[in-house]
Amino acid sequence: MISGRMSSALEEHVSAEIASAYLYLAMSAYCEAKAFKGFGRWFRVQFQEEVQHGTKMLEYLLARGCHVSFKPIAAPPSDFGSILQVFEKTLEHERLVTDRVHRLYDLALSEKDTATQVFLQWFIAEQVEEEARTSEIVDKLRMVSDRPSASLYLDKEYGKRGES
Repeated sequence: MISGRMSSALEEHVSAEIASAYLYLAMSAYCEAKAFKGFGRWFRVQFQEEVQHGTKMLEYLLARGCHVSFKPIAAPPSDFGSILQVFEKTLEHERLVTDRVHRLYDLALSEKDTATQVFLQWFIAEQVEEEARTSEIVDKLRMVSDRPSASLYLDKEYGKRGES
């Protein structure tokens, strides 16, 4: 049986994942409005992934017999600055998510909830990928900061994300 404390923390994380999805959908719209259609697509795929993460956590809670209460989600900002600033904010956000997942794991350890520890290992590995992927984009955008044509090339390349 999952403890009330663990259940509550995981419930909050479901809301946090959906809030992340909402943020990335806003970033997608922002990029597209700024003529960065490729980065807009990249964020749309990111949005879908975050919804899947929240759903995965919800399904785990339900499988463990928890009653789930959903939390309110605040509206994301609508202005994110330059395309580099958009991705810097994304990296910062992913680092916050990583910290949140690590705190969940620490709680599962303290609660001696082995099943939740095993479940959270997938999220820990996913966050390593998320940070690495976003950090690469930030590094590349910093490299080309004074060359708009190079930013447009990156936009085109990263816009291929999710294509079959």
